[in-house]
Amino acid sequence: MRSDTVIDILSTHKRDFASIKHLRPLLESVKDKRLVMLGEASHGTHEYYKWRAAISKALLEDYDFDFVAVEGDWPACYELNRHVKGYDDAITDTDKALKEFSRWPSWMWANWEVHEWAQWLREFNQGLAQDKRKGFYGLDVYSLWESLDAIMDYLAREDPAALETAQEAMRCFEPYRDEDGQSYALSTRLVPEGCSAEVTKMLQEIRRKVPTYNSDREHAFSTEQNALVSNNAERYYRVMAGGGAGGSDGSGEESTWNLRDRHMMDTLNRLMEFHGADAKGIVWAHNTHIGDASYTDMKSAGLFNLGELGRNEYGRDEVALVGFGGYRGTVMAGSSWGSRPQEMELPEARAGSWEDLCYQAGDQFYIASADLPDVAELQRAIPHRAVGVVYHPKHERYGNYVPTLIPERYDHFLFFAETQALHALDLQGDTSRMPDTYPFGL
Repeated sequence: MRSDTVIDILSTHKRDFASIKHLRPLLESVKDKRLVMLGEASHGTHEYYKWRAAISKALLEDYDFDFVAVEGDWPACYELNRHVKGYDDAITDTDKALKEFSRWPSWMWANWEVHEWAQWLREFNQGLAQDKRKGFYGLDVYSLWESLDAIMDYLAREDPAALETAQEAMRCFEPYRDEDGQSYALSTRLVPEGCSAEVTKMLQEIRRKVPTYNSDREHAFSTEQNALVSNNAERYYRVMAGGGAGGSDGSGEESTWNLRDRHMMDTLNRLMEFHGADAKGIVWAHNTHIGDASYTDMKSAGLFNLGELGRNEYGRDEVALVGFGGYRGTVMAGSSWGSRPQEMELPEARAGSWEDLCYQAGDQFYIASADLPDVAELQRAIPHRAVGVVYHPKHERYGNYVPTLIPERYDHFLFFAETQALHALDLQGDTSRMPDTYPFGL
């Protein structure tokens, strides 16, 4: 690949930005989409959260988008949703609402950048009628125990008759309760069917009864969603126990990755339906979820993702996929699963990678794929950096790069030459001092 050709193309077609007003052409190009998916190259970078929030603020405020759905657990995000919408029974303090994000990696949502976003959204919602307020929801599938607990609490108040079915499921799962589902997953190696029958019965019962739950429409929707999470999480952990980490093996057996992204798409579809025929939604998730997987090496592994599913289900013209990336700086991550998060060095991107080419073209800019010429140099796979919640900077050059057809995977891409780590919120300590995370009025 001739790198100088790509650098010249980027230099010619890039659009520098320093404030939200410089992103108005991007906003105008996505304002009528059904879905706008905003990515991130890591789960621990300040600039990605800052600019996703700024873009989302404009979409909610100026173009009447309805909600933000994120790569987070439904129960904790739903508590924050109640908070920002100002429900009478909601947690009133933003610090306390964010402490609901106790599952590792908690820093993904329990951080000062989201704190600032939530306070803005809560204030913005106060000027709207209750049924017009903008929501904040979780798309992920991991919260088996939290979802079961939420179902039990709701049914104990609203439907004691259905509570018995939920208690059957809870009794089945209870011996394996832990934070990450490992105990339950291991148990299914001996009893492959696990608690599948119990959780499916609970989901069917709740779906049958939901239309009769009239006390709080959104609470009823949330209870059904928690039942769906429980059902899909149970299946996820069973597949995980069988070693289903990759794509389809040709026998119809799905991978945990595909199960997870299909669940996120199903949840997104439910949110769109809940918000009405004209609903418009915003998604915050990692680039590996929102960048169309069919234009990466994930396709050859039999894997799909949220961005690809969104394009397939709503049409490519109705979905905008916006990637984010950076060249060097610092990042918040863990050295192993469950370890204490720490600020790590993000080394300079690998030579010849997408991030390296962008760095040679400018400091902070975005590109629109529609503006790029159809040349061979851009129709070849280019290594594109992806940093997860577990990260080892010294080993990065041997991994962390996804071969990508950039103009096809994304509709837009935002690049930052220098980035800094996310500001995690100390869930056990003092949360009264917020660092300077910059205002949204950019």
